[in-house]
Order: sequence, then structure tokens, then C-alpha cells
Amino acid sequence: MLKIISYPISVLFYLIFIFFLLVFHPIQWLCFNLFGYQAHKKSVDYLNFFLLRCTNLLGTTYKVDFEAEIPKDQAVIFVSNHQSMFDVPDIIWNLRQWHPKFVSKMELGKGIPSISYNLKHGGSVLIDRKDAKQALLAIKSLGQYITEYNRSAVIFPEGTRSRDGKPKRFSENGLKMLCKYAPNALVVPITINNSWKLTRYGNFPMGLGSKVSVLVHAPLKVKDYSFEELFMKTEESIKASVK
Repeated sequence: MLKIISYPISVLFYLIFIFFLLVFHPIQWLCFNLFGYQAHKKSVDYLNFFLLRCTNLLGTTYKVDFEAEIPKDQAVIFVSNHQSMFDVPDIIWNLRQWHPKFVSKMELGKGIPSISYNLKHGGSVLIDRKDAKQALLAIKSLGQYITEYNRSAVIFPEGTRSRDGKPKRFSENGLKMLCKYAPNALVVPITINNSWKLTRYGNFPMGLGSKVSVLVHAPLKVKDYSFEELFMKTEESIKASVK
């Protein structure tokens, strides 16, 4: 029954969702080209606020909890499990004080209003998953960027979304490169629960009534651990809180 009800609601959701993508594309362009980074960042923040509000039409609720305070005056590497495309606006809006930049696949940098523009101009990096050398060089540049500007990188070590909420194998290469080129950073594990339920039927219709929760774990200093120990602690923190 819920799936049947979700059809007309999903149509309305997509109409409004696409509307905001189209409206904010020229807003981003104007902010970036006329006023610079800070204005562009604000436009991206509010784009993602409205994208999250679109999901409220589906009965989606969001809860964000922090285990500890996260400093805002040093580089941070957020490491998260990945359950749906809506993880990104959730992180951008709720962690906006840390200026999150993403490691994203190359395909997202083309043809998607607002989203592609932000990925290309907002400080994130696009990687070709078929070209390991290009990917690692791009991640290296992101590590250097967050070190220089005291901003944050977001990486999904599963590499792709989990369709049923169960974590996939974590790959260490991307995080290892970020840690190498941001040695004074903090690694902050993030556990996302239930966002996969938004796409439980695929991209249409949308799932209704999802209760999405985000747990931001206590930070770990890169320089305090060997990479192997850091990776293990990060993965364990994330997976232990998946429900």
C-alpha cells in the first residue's frame, strides 16, 4: 500500500527537487563568478537545505548526533558509510561549518544542474574509478587543499552505495592518500542509518517515512596512529553503529 501511495508523492517530490536544482544553478554561477568562494559556499549550503526539505515531503526525518566537539580550525577528514544519494545533502547542510568537499566519481561532474557545477567549482575532486593514478592524484590534491585552508574532505570508502544498508567492504586507498597529504588532520567517522530506505524501490517511486540518523563519532588524530590502526578504528566505529 505504501508503495502505491508513494507514486503521486514521488512525482511531486521530483518536480520540486528538479526545480531547486535548476533555480540554484544560475545562483551558484553568479555567486562564484561575482562574489567568490564564500558566497558560492552559502548558495550551495542553502541548495542542500532545500533538497533536504524536498525529502520531508516523503515523510523523511533527520537526526544528527555528535559524540564529541569537532574543531573548526584544522583540517578534517570525514569518513562515512554510504546508503543513498541523499547522504550528500545531509552532510553538506549539517556539517556546513566544516566546509565539506567530496571525493566523487567523474560522471557526476557532467550534466546535472547545480550538482555538477558545485563539484567542479566548489573544491571537491572528481575521480575516474577506472584510472587509479588519476584518482590518487586527485585525492592527493584534496588532502593538500584541506590542509592549506583548514577545511574538510568527505570520503565514502565503500566506493558505492549500499542498497540495503549493510556496509560493503571498505577500501583503504583513498583515505590513506588523504592522511598522507593532510598529516595534521583529524579523521572523523560518520555512521548513516536508514537513508537507503529512501530508494528502497529504486529511484521511483521513493520510499516513504524514512527516519534517517547520522552519528558523528569522536575525532581521531592522524598523527597519533599508524595508518593500519587508524583505518581499523575508523571502520569499526562506523560499522558498529549501523543498525
